[in-house]
Amino acid sequence: MDNENVKTAGLDVSRDKTIVRTSIVGIVANVFLAAFKAAIGLLSNSIAVVLDAVNNISDAASSVITIVGTKLALKAPDRKHPFGHGRVEYLTAMIISVIVLYAGVTSLTESIKKIIHPETPEYSWVSILIIAVAVVVKIVLGRYVKSVGKRVNSSSLVNSGEDATLDSVISASTLVAALVYIKFGISLEAWLGAIISIIIIKSGVDMIREAISSILGERADAETAKAIKETVCSFDNVFGAYDLVLNDYGPDRFLGSVHIEVPDTLSANEVDELLRVITEKVFKEHNVILTAISVYSVNMTDESIISTREKIEKIVLENEFALQMHGFYLSEEKKLIRFDVVVSFDAPDRNEVYSSVCNEVKKEFPDYELQVVLDTDFSES
Repeated sequence: MDNENVKTAGLDVSRDKTIVRTSIVGIVANVFLAAFKAAIGLLSNSIAVVLDAVNNISDAASSVITIVGTKLALKAPDRKHPFGHGRVEYLTAMIISVIVLYAGVTSLTESIKKIIHPETPEYSWVSILIIAVAVVVKIVLGRYVKSVGKRVNSSSLVNSGEDATLDSVISASTLVAALVYIKFGISLEAWLGAIISIIIIKSGVDMIREAISSILGERADAETAKAIKETVCSFDNVFGAYDLVLNDYGPDRFLGSVHIEVPDTLSANEVDELLRVITEKVFKEHNVILTAISVYSVNMTDESIISTREKIEKIVLENEFALQMHGFYLSEEKKLIRFDVVVSFDAPDRNEVYSSVCNEVKKEFPDYELQVVLDTDFSES
């Protein structure tokens, strides 16, 4: 496991360098664009171009925040934060989202002022050409940053790329407004600025929602959960993997737990050995550290008990909201039946479903004590 941790650390450093390098490209591009646009906007008396320059500055600031957040997220675990600092990246994504929202609100305010008190812009073909070049640069920059963000799973970069793409729309709209003014003498930039500002505000709100969702903790990706369960079940003597929980401590940093069904004939030593090899393989193939693997013992030698299990499972699954039964064990000596039932979140009342299942099983097996756990499948798709 130590070697694998070293390997993972290497991957984190590589990811860190990619994010920083991409952010620096964004900073340089946005600073140059902001300088050119500010000069053009002031010379042509164009509020739209000036606001566009301000947006470029906010983009550069977003890239700086991304770099700082990435560096902080790589800090080693300490006594106060034993799981590391990876979630800092979600906070930086939130900050960038707020910047986007603030830029939208500011742009809307300035556009409304210009609608109420219009000013006549003065465009030149040189300024038109520079704005056109800026549109192309922002489109390329936005796609590049967003694609890198998706590749390295950085929500901060994805948000920065989305912001750059929105800015390309702003620049393109400014270009159209300038061409309309030159051709027809009609100034549309204030109205256009207001419309674009509303689009930016909506984008900022959506980004904030996504950032909050990540901070709160989201359901594990269904495909990832399925792949991990398949890996766990690939071992002999593992008849099922259930209750997989993945705790997200930053992008691609997961600690998890899972329940497995094993034969009741295994010794403690055999179970211990099995859990160790499962943990190692899951980490190697999925970069997920299983901090806990709970064990359900399964009756393997008594055919009548196996038949009873099948009968009870049929009763349980007759309820449309009962997704699964697992962890079944029957003790004739203690007259005890135990199992877990997974109830869907779609059920109007999960406790009512649980009670109904227990009552139906009790009707069929009145002589047995029931130990039934109302369970949740955290990777339910």
